[in-house]
Amino acid sequence: MKKIYLTLLAAMALTLGACSSSNDPDLPDPEPTPAPTPSPEPEPEPEPSLNSQGWASDYSGVMLQGFSWDSYNESQWKVLEKQADELKGYIDLVWLPQSGKCLETTQVMGYMPYYYFNQNSSFGSEAELRSLITKFKAAGIGAIADVVINHRNTEGWYNFPAETYKGVTYQMQPTDICKDDDGGKTATHAATDGISLSQNNDEGTDFGGCRDIDHKSENVQKVIKAYLKYLKDDLGYTGFRYDMVKGFDGSHVADYNDATGVEYSVGEYWDGNDKIESWINRTNKKSAAFDFQFRYNVRDAVNGAANGKVTKSSDWSKLNSNDNLMHDANYRRYAVTFVENHDTQKRSESEQNDPLRKDTIAANAYMLAMPGTPCIFQPHWNAYKSEIKEMIAARKYAGITNMSNYANKQSKKTLYVNEVTGTKHKLLVAVGNDAAGYAGETGYTKILSGYHYAYFLSNDAETSWTSMPSGSYEEGFKTTLTAVSQTEGAKLVYTLDGSNPTSKSTTVESGKEISINGTCTLKVGLLVNGEVRNIATHQYTIEKFKAYKFMVYVNADAVKWSPLYCYTWKKAASVEWPGEKMTETKTIGDKTWYYKEVSIDNATELVNVIFNNGKDKPQTVDIKGLTSTAYFEIETSKDGKKHKVKDVTAEYIK
Repeated sequence: MKKIYLTLLAAMALTLGACSSSNDPDLPDPEPTPAPTPSPEPEPEPEPSLNSQGWASDYSGVMLQGFSWDSYNESQWKVLEKQADELKGYIDLVWLPQSGKCLETTQVMGYMPYYYFNQNSSFGSEAELRSLITKFKAAGIGAIADVVINHRNTEGWYNFPAETYKGVTYQMQPTDICKDDDGGKTATHAATDGISLSQNNDEGTDFGGCRDIDHKSENVQKVIKAYLKYLKDDLGYTGFRYDMVKGFDGSHVADYNDATGVEYSVGEYWDGNDKIESWINRTNKKSAAFDFQFRYNVRDAVNGAANGKVTKSSDWSKLNSNDNLMHDANYRRYAVTFVENHDTQKRSESEQNDPLRKDTIAANAYMLAMPGTPCIFQPHWNAYKSEIKEMIAARKYAGITNMSNYANKQSKKTLYVNEVTGTKHKLLVAVGNDAAGYAGETGYTKILSGYHYAYFLSNDAETSWTSMPSGSYEEGFKTTLTAVSQTEGAKLVYTLDGSNPTSKSTTVESGKEISINGTCTLKVGLLVNGEVRNIATHQYTIEKFKAYKFMVYVNADAVKWSPLYCYTWKKAASVEWPGEKMTETKTIGDKTWYYKEVSIDNATELVNVIFNNGKDKPQTVDIKGLTSTAYFEIETSKDGKKHKVKDVTAEYIK
């Protein structure tokens, strides 16, 4: 696949197409194979059209992109599931990586989809995915599916898989491939092989490397609607993120959303603002869209960019641009704002892409205070979790929604200030090199500040503010207590034992730091004229992580590999291939088990394993994200060229 990197200029709409996986390596042209003759299949019962709304009005939720490029460890389903309690109350939607199985199965991001109804991917098994979605729902978090339907991978040039779901077999045919697919290469092969393609050309941008699907085809529509209903009604996804919607007409998104009754839908239309708005209209406003121009306004402000080139100093006045969805009151409901994603991030020195070069936390501070639905990038969340949580708390306390209004207070190269009107209170956000020295406006109190950003809450909130969010910490810390009140000189009272503070509890002035040295429940109240108001509760757990070890057991009876090697890695390889030779064994349950001891040395570590027969010899698929003792059986069956493994841990650890 050709490498495609698009840089969207801040004030210019590009007409080039993009797909969020558009940097896969070129693929060799496979030998053409004749299309299979489909067997008769039962038709599904017709179902009534359901209503979809695209994106809720006055929506106050915040979304997290739960992955970055190559985040195979960080985004394993079982890893994300463990984060549900930490996300609860802050994150409302999590956009997951494409969860279907691909032809290539070893560490692929999923943007060359092959199977629709087989949900075993590089991020975990279908069972683990279902468990994650269920856990998220219990925590009030919706999972957003990455829906890649502009194009689809095939075996050879034309062969799509036949998949049976609930007694119905679904299969796309060569006649479902756009006539002008792959710049005409597919048609050339089809003419040679006597294969018929669709009579319709691609409705949008061509994507090289996979077959571009003809969405006018009744068969395509039938298959995709069944697939989307499976994602929503069976797996439990709350909404859809449509990949590369520049490749097909927006009217199809409206049709698919109505067929499934999906609540949340956002499209990746990578272009200028006018074209994004036109696409939203083509969906009959049945879908939101990523606000690319918002992202490029932020990039240019932070990087100090001029014509896409980084300058020495930032220019925060570039945030005053009016050419984004978030600015337009008629479209901000449908604006999903972001400051970085897996396509723009710096992946390596050779793949610079278009990243933010500095002020990542200030960029997030601006986004999280503004209307639209903010989408936080997973690496930013992981790096600045405490600060971002407090920003989200301020956003939700003020009642800022995707349709809130705002007014600019200052717009200079070194300082940019907006006043945002929430449903409950107002919030001032200041960003820029001079944000630290900004005193705010009359009627506001500073509640948060950091590198090149500050938040101010309107005094009518009449509340206390605590600068450190609830959560687990490895060490003690200090947190600042702030009184937000229209009464000058209002103080604060607090307790650390979980009891409600009274006027006789420990009293501090606004802006005072207190120490949290151990696990406790902090309760803080605003003290005004001897009356305690609006008690806020924070639960802190202080527990230093303790490194630990666990065992990985493997049985190789089915394949009879001798010698047997175990290759392990965490974020980076720790040993050379093929790894360490396994010699120690135990007999458990009448089977011989080879075993290896591994360690977890910090709270974010995961252990990954490949069993193999030696250099240039057979090996297993990757086993990823281990954190506790596990048992595996190597199978004779293969996934591609690699042997499958069966996780039998539940049989041996009760």
